[in-house]
Formats: sequence, C-alpha cells, structure tokens
Amino acid sequence: MARIQPVNENEISPSLKQAFEKHVIEYGARITNMKATLGHSLPSFEIYMEWYVLYDEIKKILGERLAYLYAYSISFASNCPLCSTFFRKIIIDAGENPESLEVNPDENKLLDFGSSIAVSQGNISDDLYNEVAAMYTPQQMVMLIAFAGQMIATNVFSNVIQTDIDEYLSDYLPVTKTKFSHGK
Repeated sequence: MARIQPVNENEISPSLKQAFEKHVIEYGARITNMKATLGHSLPSFEIYMEWYVLYDEIKKILGERLAYLYAYSISFASNCPLCSTFFRKIIIDAGENPESLEVNPDENKLLDFGSSIAVSQGNISDDLYNEVAAMYTPQQMVMLIAFAGQMIATNVFSNVIQTDIDEYLSDYLPVTKTKFSHGK
C-alpha cells in the first residue's frame, strides 16, 4: 500500500481540478495514482508533468520507439516497479517482448547510457559517454541527460511513496528480469 494515498478527485481544489483537466486534454493522458499523489501539491504536480514536454523533444530526437525504450532502460535500472511497468505496457502493446528486445548496436549504446546514468547516479565512464556523444549534438545530449534526470526523479518519487501500480497496468507486471537489471 502506498505511503501517501492519492488525492480524492471529488475533494480537490478548483485549481488542481483545472490542472488535472488540462493535463488530460493536452497529453491525452490519465490521472494515474502517481499523478493523483502529486496532486497533494499543485506545484509538485505541475513540475513533474513537465516530463511530458521533454519526452516530446526526446521523441523528436530518437523516434517514438527508442524514446520509450530509453525511458524504460532508466526506469528499470532505477528499480522502479511503477514506471518500468508503464513502459513495459508501451513495449508490449507495440508488439515487442521487453525481455528480448531487438536493438542495433547504436540503440544498445543509448540504452546502456540511460541505464548506467540511473545505476551509477550519473557517474558513467568516459568511454560510454563519448560513444553516445559521437551520435548526438551537444543540444541533443543535454536533452537526453536532462530527460534521464527527470525520469530518475519520477522513479525516486514513485519508489519513496511506494505508489500503487494502477489497475490498468496489472497485466503488464514483469515476470523476469531484462537486460537492464544490472544484477538487481
């Protein structure tokens, strides 16, 4: 059970209700348990929902598939059950198996980069950094690193709160570890 329960949407302030509605309309997203928990603090909700803005930019750089795989690699390496399951759903719904992803060598470097940022708290090897930096512009690298930080912040929030997995994700819970487990 979550350490902090989500807000009751029938008892929220008009400003939070407006923020929730705007989020649902703008991103075609639902108010999940994590988002409803963030609803206890409107500024926190608004700041964390900026994730969507950066994720849209990441999709422009990487394409949709590699963007969600990148987010998954970070979430899995952060050992975040909620966020990992969210991205597992996207992967599975796209027709792939998260436990046996087929990626090319450049994609694999990027996914290793994302998971390494999470596992080593950003203290990654020069070799890995330089391999990925050779594939992207400095502006793109800044966005990739900033997105990893935002993804990790979301993972940390969900882990600390022990956010309950939303019901719509229950069929996507992992049964085995994937290549991003780093011995966990």
